[in-house]
Amino acid sequence: MSSITTTPTHVARPLNVRQIVSRIMIYVLLIILSLIILTPVITAIMGGLKSTGEILSAPFSFPTNPRWSNYSEILDVGSDTRAPSTFWQQLGNSGLIVLGTVSLTLVTSTLLAFVFARLVFPGRELIFNFFTLGLLFPITVAFLPVYLQVRNLGLINNLWGIILPLVAFAIPGSTIILRGFFRSIPGELEDASYIDGCDTLGFFRYILLPLARPALGTVLVLQTIVAWNEYFLPLLVLNDDKKWPLTLGIMQFQGQYGADWGKIMAFVTILIVPAVIFYLFTQRYIVTGLTGGELKG
Repeated sequence: MSSITTTPTHVARPLNVRQIVSRIMIYVLLIILSLIILTPVITAIMGGLKSTGEILSAPFSFPTNPRWSNYSEILDVGSDTRAPSTFWQQLGNSGLIVLGTVSLTLVTSTLLAFVFARLVFPGRELIFNFFTLGLLFPITVAFLPVYLQVRNLGLINNLWGIILPLVAFAIPGSTIILRGFFRSIPGELEDASYIDGCDTLGFFRYILLPLARPALGTVLVLQTIVAWNEYFLPLLVLNDDKKWPLTLGIMQFQGQYGADWGKIMAFVTILIVPAVIFYLFTQRYIVTGLTGGELKG
């Protein structure tokens, strides 16, 4: 007779009272933190459906009579004849800033990361450490020298006066992310590519870049969000409202004696919704690029 063997199955043990209480406390804490984080977003969404008086009297309540005209007058033809064309123009300006910033950041930081990760030359680590000092100086504390440099280059009231500083301040962090990934590529893979006829640039183009897609995706997502949400640099550089990005568009609803808070809230909602959707669909690239995207030799 043939013997029948059975494989033991894993039986989950029931949770004790302490574990149940611990999990409940964790979920409660996470819910509270989520509500704290989402409160400004929910307030902006509800405020976009209210009048100015209703916002000032009951800012956290649900709208009693939703005013969809706040959105329609921003996106479509409404009573405010200036807002529709202005919005789409500002959307195009924001798109150009994001496209220019992300493209230049990816190109420059990828080349720098390759040099610091795969090429050997005297003083490499010292130069890299000096290069990363750029992380210690955020753009908000360097507005005066940035403005003077942009003015000397003749880029005041020019979108390049926003793109170039954003790229300059994005390069150190992006280079660190990409360098860590490039250094994780096994050296044997590089040696095999040289045996097959690749030179240094061939290895970089045909092998390293395809393998580095998770890290490149991380840089792309992070810099897209930063460039989309930038406010102070356009405010400092741009004088012509026809070149304003969406982040400055809120000011068109503020007058000398008051502000249309309903339209401001609606405009803020329209501004943050694309960024939130983009982040939700691309957050896995951030996690993969920063934690799980490395290759082990």
